Amino acid sequence: MRVGSLFAGIGGIDLAFAQAKHKIVWANEYDKDACKTYRHNFPETKLIEEDIKKVDFSKLEKVNLIAAGFPCQPFSICGKQKGFDDDRGNLFFEIMRAVDEIKPKVIFLENVANLTEHDNGRTFNVIHNEITERGYYIRYLVADAVNYGFPQHRTRTYIVAFKNKSAAEKFEFPEKSEVKKTLFDLIDKTSDVSEDLYLLPGSKDYEKIKKAMTDKNQIYRFSDYGVQSGKDGVSFTLKANMGTWYNRVPIIRDDYGIRKITPEECLALQGFPKEFSLPDNIPEKSKYKQAGNTVVVPVVKAIAIQIRKSGR
Repeated sequence: MRVGSLFAGIGGIDLAFAQAKHKIVWANEYDKDACKTYRHNFPETKLIEEDIKKVDFSKLEKVNLIAAGFPCQPFSICGKQKGFDDDRGNLFFEIMRAVDEIKPKVIFLENVANLTEHDNGRTFNVIHNEITERGYYIRYLVADAVNYGFPQHRTRTYIVAFKNKSAAEKFEFPEKSEVKKTLFDLIDKTSDVSEDLYLLPGSKDYEKIKKAMTDKNQIYRFSDYGVQSGKDGVSFTLKANMGTWYNRVPIIRDDYGIRKITPEECLALQGFPKEFSLPDNIPEKSKYKQAGNTVVVPVVKAIAIQIRKSGR
């Protein structure tokens, strides 16, 4: 299908749909550093770097699928959960404005797991009603990436809405699968990384992590509650706050010492291929934020494949 992407970020959803043989026609993103990364990896896609409220969708090339990973902070249990009382929460209605103008055959939305529970379900009811009142048939799934074969705990709500009832009835979300790789199949302990990433022996952080690091085959990080650890070779959820608080970047023990993982390794833990790269002209903290603010690509790809199989 021909895809228009909203809140595109660095293009995690777009990459997944492209891998599933859909065509990304245009994308919209406002964050300047995310736009640099997007252009670096999708040079052939038309990128509208502008506030979505100012985008004139009538002037864009027609698409038959709109995809959007709209801002999740207003609904996340990690945030203040203001929902539609937060200006970012109200950006959902900009997606509906795009739908009204473009009238796509399919809508794909991604957000936090808490979306369905926020405000005792009232937030999700608003979203559901806004979509169904426009004649779409909704399917949705709350899924943890680890249950779909990927070594990161990342639970998200996925919404797929079809204009065609038979396509909606035919559509099925991917089947669950076991994790066959650990996070260290994605991160190379022998790789040569910057010395700046290593914690200094004797430092306060080094001693805290060393004491908590009872298993060198797990991943760790500092949290509000002390030191958090992964389990069974599966990573905890990567967060965008890695770019705000540098001490929240995940930590591993490699063949040379105890260190923070790189932004590129964060992307690997989101399922990005090695050929996807972060440009040199953006700050390191922005790279971490981008890596924590995207999607698990293989999970979205599996859904995009199912969309293709269901027809239009």
